[in-house]
Amino acid sequence: MFTGSLRETKEEEVTLGEVHGDALQILVQYCYTGFIELREDTVETLLATACLLQLNAVVTACCNFLARQLHPSNCLGFAFFAEQQSCHTLLRLAKAYTCQHFMQVCKNQEFFQLNAEQLSKLLASDDLNVPSEQDVFHCLMSWIQNDPSNRDKHIPELLALVRLPLLQPSFIMDHVESVCASNECQQLVMEALKWHLLPERRCLIASERTKPRKSTVGRLLAVGGMDAHKGAISIESYCPRLDKWTVWNNMSARRLQFGVAVMDDKLIIVGGRDGLKTLNTVESLDLNTMGWTLLNPMGTHRHGLGVAVLEGPLYAVGGHDGWSYLNTVERWDPTARTWSYVAPMSSMRSTAGVAVLGGRLYVVGGRDGSVCHRSIECYDPHTNKWTTRTAMNKRRGGVGVAVAHGFLYALGGHDCPASNPSVCRTDTVERYDPGTDTWTLICSLSIGRDAIGCALLGNRLMAVGGYDGNHYLKTVEEYDPEANEWNQVSPLTCSRAGACIVAIPNIIPPTSLLPSSTV
Repeated sequence: MFTGSLRETKEEEVTLGEVHGDALQILVQYCYTGFIELREDTVETLLATACLLQLNAVVTACCNFLARQLHPSNCLGFAFFAEQQSCHTLLRLAKAYTCQHFMQVCKNQEFFQLNAEQLSKLLASDDLNVPSEQDVFHCLMSWIQNDPSNRDKHIPELLALVRLPLLQPSFIMDHVESVCASNECQQLVMEALKWHLLPERRCLIASERTKPRKSTVGRLLAVGGMDAHKGAISIESYCPRLDKWTVWNNMSARRLQFGVAVMDDKLIIVGGRDGLKTLNTVESLDLNTMGWTLLNPMGTHRHGLGVAVLEGPLYAVGGHDGWSYLNTVERWDPTARTWSYVAPMSSMRSTAGVAVLGGRLYVVGGRDGSVCHRSIECYDPHTNKWTTRTAMNKRRGGVGVAVAHGFLYALGGHDCPASNPSVCRTDTVERYDPGTDTWTLICSLSIGRDAIGCALLGNRLMAVGGYDGNHYLKTVEEYDPEANEWNQVSPLTCSRAGACIVAIPNIIPPTSLLPSSTV
């Protein structure tokens, strides 16, 4: 202003518009003393004036002070103020706080004072921390009902930001349809119902509304696995909204090469080996009370088995009993609490991938005493028969297998028995289409490895840990099917291979109920 050719360079007095005199005096004193006192009743005025005068150190101090005052009742106002003052750090912190505490924010007066445009930006966020999409709908309707005469007209544009396909059909019929008078709203309801009625066509009708918010998909658990201490007993939990792994609990005892499944809010741990012997024991962790219970043991001791839940019962597939490779399969009936044998596979398999797709149980790859398999088999529980399907492009023992987007994915693995010193580990990934009975090679992982844990979290296919031949890995990657690429996300806290990976829903406590000294 004073060193250029502006008008003020020729004036003896300059008026500073919209500058509070007391704030200016404090800032001038700061320039001479290097000291400034921040108080709740003056900090916003100081911040606005410091922004105008480009006193960046004061701006930063004011932002940090305000960030410590964030509360569900004021965070929206802080965000708007920070945006007006171009305080990007405070804006980022206020937005993150709003998303984190959204369920409390939407009960405060600031929320009901939002205009439609401001609310739409909030509802569009992928980072809203909500238990389910139902809560987003209820928050929207609370805002509408606060001033229905002026806000009813905004229902179509705002309802389009609620991810209706992810709501239960009964909820849509009972709660959503009653507010859908317009043609635009009815089309949104039809889209949601088609998502439920035509699951085989979901890839054709996918949109932003079919993509779960990060907080609603639950959490990923990485259970056990081999580590530098000859076997991890810790269970790590991954929060997709924070992109962070934390130690969540411990297993009751060390196991290796076991199987894990989630049934009725319980984590079922099946078989494995304790370092000395192969186990047939089965344990259940209640994910609400965090209490362990022993279940009836399997008929056969198994490590390197695969486990999956199909139409209620749990299946334990193949493995090794300590003496020989197995083709036998057992089924756990949770009602009768008993194990029984079903039809055996045509091949003996250990370290195979097991998953459920289209009401069938698939077992993929694995190895026996002489070779790793390319073959896959498919079990129909209604006929009690296994059927051979088209083989993979590569042999894969220690393969990671998961179902996502209507396809079966086979990740990494090795092509020789473990006794072979020249084991070749692969970074390749194949995708199986059950409609055409064909395998397609897709984008490879960042590094060749076997013993990868994998699972679907929301709509994200996750590949966790593994062994590259020299090191147990912390690496975690997620697959983007649209870009056909793997992207790295936050790594595990503990390097591990052969960890069992499962997703758990939001009703489960986010942190362990055990004392912190035990985790």
